[in-house]
Amino acid sequence: MRILQLIDSLESGGAERMAVNYANALAGQISFSGLIATRKEGTLLNQLHPGISYLFLNKKRRIDFNALFKLRLYIKQNKVTIIHAHGTSFFLAFLLKATYPSVQLIWHDHYGDSEFLSKRPLAALKVILPFFNGIISVNQKLKIWASEKLKFSNTIYLPNFPSEKNSVDQRTVLEGEDSKRIVCLANLREQKNHFLLLEVAMKVKVTHPDWTFHLVGKDFNDGYAAQIRHLIGKNNLGKKVFLYGSREDIKNILQQSTIAVLSSQSEGLPLALLEYGLAKKPVVVTAVGEISSVVQNGKNGFLVASQSVEAFYEAIVYLIENETLRTNFGNELYATIKKEYSEEGVLQMYLNWLQKNCK
Repeated sequence: MRILQLIDSLESGGAERMAVNYANALAGQISFSGLIATRKEGTLLNQLHPGISYLFLNKKRRIDFNALFKLRLYIKQNKVTIIHAHGTSFFLAFLLKATYPSVQLIWHDHYGDSEFLSKRPLAALKVILPFFNGIISVNQKLKIWASEKLKFSNTIYLPNFPSEKNSVDQRTVLEGEDSKRIVCLANLREQKNHFLLLEVAMKVKVTHPDWTFHLVGKDFNDGYAAQIRHLIGKNNLGKKVFLYGSREDIKNILQQSTIAVLSSQSEGLPLALLEYGLAKKPVVVTAVGEISSVVQNGKNGFLVASQSVEAFYEAIVYLIENETLRTNFGNELYATIKKEYSEEGVLQMYLNWLQKNCK
């Protein structure tokens, strides 16, 4: 097989990181593994292994013929047989198919608002997806949605997988006291619901003032991010809640952290949760998307209802006050990730599925 990962940017995000993970994981497994960023490069370029064929299209507009023919030339020169299009890059893959019909197309649906699928636009997808050989969904809800709403039968659920090979130099030094840090790996987007964490932080400040919160994720400098900064200042959380923006050295950051959290109101299968598990961190997470298939409440972490500040706070306090439980949760979550969400296992399912559907 000769497979190309197609992604709109290489900025730090779940879909982008999975595009890099697939490209890296396939190297050595197939005859050609490549990756193309269409619109923007980013920090994840540093995590692409040296052996991966890479191209940046610098696509300027929705229909950009220069980018399209640059992509077509790359496909032809490298004899690419399968394009694995991640997220919104499916449209460019569709345009390529019109000019290069022999290439096979797979769409990887990373849609994060899986709790609000009734609001998702359908028209463009219904027109374009008949030209695709299959759909990979990051959770079961998306798989069912593709079958029922798009009437697309050839869809598979493949869980995201973390990569233990993607490492960068250690740089970030977290604020706060050692062994008293709570970390959240999530870009500053509305679906991640950082406001819930800020409410929890206000309560923790009163009962356990030595503990601090560390929010790591891309700041889009929009209204949502501005509101987060406003609430931190308004509630005198400047020495309790720290913002770091997008960072590459995730392993290093997690090594400095004690508890890991996600307060999302909607998710697919967050890669951050899988990375928490690899780092053996005890977690408090909301029961949205595919999270409940990973975290078993009270066994390998705490699972709480989204929007419930009190439940989230109580779970964090329980972990703060129980070091043994923190260790047990971390070990159990690690075992779950290694058994059910390993790169090797997911990659084998992926390749078997492609062999059946991309002939």
